[in-house]
Amino acid sequence: MSTYLPADEAARRLGVSKPTLYAYVSRGLLRSRAQPGTRAREYAAADVEALLQRKQARRDPAAAAASALGVAGLPVLDSALSSINDGQLRYRGRDVVRLAREETIEAVAALLWDGELPDEPALSSPATIARALRSLPPVAAMHGWLVAAGARDDAAYNLTPDGVRRTGARIVRGLAQVAAGFTRPAGGRIAEVLAAGWRPRGDEATRELEAALILSADHELNVSAFTARCVASARATPYMVVTAALAALQGHRHGGETLRTAAMLDEPGAPTRVIAARLERGERIPGFGHPLYPEGDPRARALLSLARPGRPLARARAFVKAARALLDSEPTLDLGLVALARSLELPQHAALSLFAVGRAVGWIAHALEQYAVEPMIRPRARYVGPPPIDAPLRG
Repeated sequence: MSTYLPADEAARRLGVSKPTLYAYVSRGLLRSRAQPGTRAREYAAADVEALLQRKQARRDPAAAAASALGVAGLPVLDSALSSINDGQLRYRGRDVVRLAREETIEAVAALLWDGELPDEPALSSPATIARALRSLPPVAAMHGWLVAAGARDDAAYNLTPDGVRRTGARIVRGLAQVAAGFTRPAGGRIAEVLAAGWRPRGDEATRELEAALILSADHELNVSAFTARCVASARATPYMVVTAALAALQGHRHGGETLRTAAMLDEPGAPTRVIAARLERGERIPGFGHPLYPEGDPRARALLSLARPGRPLARARAFVKAARALLDSEPTLDLGLVALARSLELPQHAALSLFAVGRAVGWIAHALEQYAVEPMIRPRARYVGPPPIDAPLRG
């Protein structure tokens, strides 16, 4: 869908007259702008869609509730963390691409957590546990560390805002140390921990890692953030919140998409042929086409602009060109993370590790919001099974 619709199309979709469109604008329900080169107005497609969903919800509340669980559904929770509008992602009103250029992940954590990031070191792991975790893939090792550290961190049961921030700082720094293979750098910044363990190609690579963490930190109410909020609403500790959210992130339709994207880039042959062959087999093309960014994911653009020149970046850009030609589709964060990680010659699975460490900042932010709300998240299911049966199970 185009970002803006002409008045006739907007009125037709909503089933209203043009004067009603003007009334919606005056009430702040619909954004409009001058149509380029004319005196006519055009209307934000996202606002038109939101109004349409509200009207349908009034007519059929049950259907509206069912559709609310999808990416195109009506909002179901209040949050002051991130917004996605007009193709831009903002954290508390601040453009994420600018934050990625100018700030550290620690500063962004303080922004999202609504308070200074405490100077809390991660809990150290016994040598036997550290050795065992080093033999696992990074995200599996993160799960192991969360279980072991959470079992020994009595302070994690302090669910006051300050207590959660302190625990969150220990968690994020601990995940970074696990991702970096338990390397301990002289500096204490999270990106420096990763750089010390991964030894990326080129000078000043810490800045690129910083940007990747910031661009990954939050993305509204995605499946891992919603998982985090559900677990927090049950008053589980932040370790348990992050453990559950990390499990969701690993799914191949979420952060696990980075692994599928990397595998596609490794397939032999020209990118156009690789994509065409996948289409012929009825397969989805990973790393392209985010439904919330029909004109392109700004996080992917930022990461591709940061990637170092060389064969990995050239390969990724060739896939971008092929996807535009064959699918009319733009790259997502997943392809951007893979392209950046490969251009810096980072270890295998580093793209997913960057995603996990950065997104942990967002999960803690969602937990902080949810701990402040009393009711537990407990939606109802619409039963569609057999009617009541008054008979024994076995005759």
